[in-house]
Amino acid sequence: MKYINEFKKFLLRGNVADLAVAVVIGIVFGAVISAFVADLLTPLIAAIFGKPDFSALTFTINNSVFEYGDFINVVITFVIVALVVFFFVVRPMNSLISRSRKEPSPDPTTRKCPECTSEISIDARRCPFCTSQVTPE
Repeated sequence: MKYINEFKKFLLRGNVADLAVAVVIGIVFGAVISAFVADLLTPLIAAIFGKPDFSALTFTINNSVFEYGDFINVVITFVIVALVVFFFVVRPMNSLISRSRKEPSPDPTTRKCPECTSEISIDARRCPFCTSQVTPE
């Protein structure tokens, strides 16, 4: 009974459920993009450039059929998925993260010495590098 409770606790943790949903959505999203490439994009490219559908491109060596056209479809699918993920997930997340990290700059604790331009404490009366007297700010 202890193992069942531990397993139930493991499954009900938030990150496990979120990961399961993400995997399922990712698989379905991949299928949608694959259908988009195979059914819409590839025939459109073929209509524009006068080439046959990529999935029909093959060559044969010693009775082995190599379907390189299908590989081209998969590469196009991968590029489209990567672009969608980049523009609709990565870039918005990066902008949200960069906005949340912008904090007001703290009050300065150092300043430059007017004589030697070294960094000195803002309350310093004498530069520790060139020993010239400076007025505190």
